[in-house]
Amino acid sequence: MASANSVVRVRFAPSPTGMFHVGNARSLLYNWVLAKQSGGVMVLRIEDTDAERSRPEWVQGIIDAMAWLGVGPDEYEGPLFQSAYVQHHRDAIAKLLAAGQAYYCDCVRAQVVERTGSEHKGYDGYCRDRGLAAAPGSAVRFRTPDEGQTVVRDMVRGEPTFDNATIEDFVIARGDGSPVFLLANVVDDMVMGITHVIRAEEHLPNTPKQQSLWEALGQEPPVWAHAPILVNEKRQKLSKRRDRVALEDFRAEGYLAEAMRNYLMLLGWAPSGDREILPWDDIVAEFRMADVNPSPAFFDVKKLRAFNGDYIRALSTEQFISACQPWLRGEYAPWRAGDYDGGGVAAVAPLAQTPGGGRSEDRAKGDLLFLSDPAISRPALGQA
Repeated sequence: MASANSVVRVRFAPSPTGMFHVGNARSLLYNWVLAKQSGGVMVLRIEDTDAERSRPEWVQGIIDAMAWLGVGPDEYEGPLFQSAYVQHHRDAIAKLLAAGQAYYCDCVRAQVVERTGSEHKGYDGYCRDRGLAAAPGSAVRFRTPDEGQTVVRDMVRGEPTFDNATIEDFVIARGDGSPVFLLANVVDDMVMGITHVIRAEEHLPNTPKQQSLWEALGQEPPVWAHAPILVNEKRQKLSKRRDRVALEDFRAEGYLAEAMRNYLMLLGWAPSGDREILPWDDIVAEFRMADVNPSPAFFDVKKLRAFNGDYIRALSTEQFISACQPWLRGEYAPWRAGDYDGGGVAAVAPLAQTPGGGRSEDRAKGDLLFLSDPAISRPALGQA
């Protein structure tokens, strides 16, 4: 646990393997807010060790999404790349092997199933005391404590407790010698001086394993915080394949970054009084990780839309026109540059700020004023 006198260092550690989603965004905001509150540092670490799925465009997408949310390069240290720390990972594995806290294992899954009689049971510790030497194809497993309990001190969840006897000797290096994510994640946090780890609830089952690695490597574990998962209207965990979660899609539809930030911070946390719409500085001043509700949080797109509408209506005409530039003269503009009519925009802006929510809808309200040949569908014409 970090000492009271240490500088708070948090990290936002996304993987560049897909679109930046609302779950990423909330984790980012939690880490950013804690760093701002404490006068600490947030590290941006790109966890790029999955070479087959990691892409440079996804790295840029992460940086762009952060900037849109107001987290520019002056707000964090990095980006640092996990792939640059492979030697640190290997050194940690060698240290654990030398101390007898890890061992080589040549078992394959079929052998474990045959010995245990079950597809569902974990590793049975068969190689623990065989004293195997390094050999092609042999993995390295961490020797978990045989007895006692691992207590995880979590800012959101109190003190989840895990019986060590239920934690299998888990793999920390594959048969080809490459470190697994679980080990790399811990070593990176150590090397980068991370004092607080704020992440999604789905990582909680791995935490007793990671805490044991911290202790075995002679380091004090960080302060943990596992935020509640985000769910859809069916109370299913949000899915990138099934649900509307990509931040870029919301940005393209005209959602304001300020509205998105405000709404995401309220998923699991409530400010004092009856307020929901409040200035960012007030959120930073009032938010406490310990006040976050550990229960699943409903990501309600309709409510987000209402938030966005409130933020849009609070803008002055000049601010609204400025915010709409990507749809008027930028990448989302539906007309030729020469067809843009600034006077028409100013005239229709108050109308476009009426209840609706997204600026893509606002743009549709104004199309007739700016396009010489407005697009009218045949069904719509028939209803006129």
